Amino acid sequence: MNRHTRMDRMILSLNSIFLCLAVLVVLVPLVYVVIASFMDPTVLLNQGLSFNISDWSIEGYKRILSDDAMIRGFINAILYSVGFSVITVVVSVFAAFPLSIQGFVGKNFFMTLFLITMFFSGGLIPTYLVVKDLGMLNTIWAILLPGAVNVWNIILARTYFKGIPNELHEAAKVDGASDLLIFLKIVLPLSKPIIFVLALYAFVGQWNSYFDAMIYLEDPKLHPLQLVLRSILIQNQAEPGMISDQLAMAELAKISEMIKYSAIVISSLPLMVMYPFFQKYFEKGVMVGSLK
Repeated sequence: MNRHTRMDRMILSLNSIFLCLAVLVVLVPLVYVVIASFMDPTVLLNQGLSFNISDWSIEGYKRILSDDAMIRGFINAILYSVGFSVITVVVSVFAAFPLSIQGFVGKNFFMTLFLITMFFSGGLIPTYLVVKDLGMLNTIWAILLPGAVNVWNIILARTYFKGIPNELHEAAKVDGASDLLIFLKIVLPLSKPIIFVLALYAFVGQWNSYFDAMIYLEDPKLHPLQLVLRSILIQNQAEPGMISDQLAMAELAKISEMIKYSAIVISSLPLMVMYPFFQKYFEKGVMVGSLK
């Protein structure tokens, strides 16, 4: 049985304290937002959090969920996030597999081209012009295609593929399998962790995004959830000098406070539901894909 020295115990104690503080830093804001989303805004503004059930209210959720734009935005966000995840994963794994094969001619050249795009880009205006000239403005393709090629995802997938024993490739080639068949029948079934990691990265990034939709989509029926929430919050905010009636100003502040926390919970719910199912793949995929 290994016994810890005094220094080991001290380091373990410091690690435990640090981890507890890290958990509190994450957990306290989360608990605050969830409880605040169920509270009467008047009580929240005047007294802060209350654990008295009589001070709670679900009016904020009723207001948001009764909004047709909110429901439509939620459906759009799901479609955009799932579609973007599928396209990104397919592009990433098909680009990464050739770059992971030993003896692939030109892989260093292609990898250099990919890496250059991580440090240099055309910028917002040239990108907008490209999207416009391709006829993708005000379509879902303006959301799904421009950011589908992610070099960091390609690097992660390539590193993971390199960790698959080369003997499997050689044995399959002896049996007459082509590179495509090796990829589909051997590599992909062994690559579930990295595929789930790439899908989760893409889904979370797209789910939290609103800027691209704000730039490229004019039709409100195409707006994703985050852009709808932004519009709702902006509509329910005003500077003190804009409203002379103090009662109207107070009512506007109550509505804004009521909607704000409920919107945060609703927009975060899919991610909190997804992560427990992806966690085992996420941990394995990130470690193997980034630290070979």
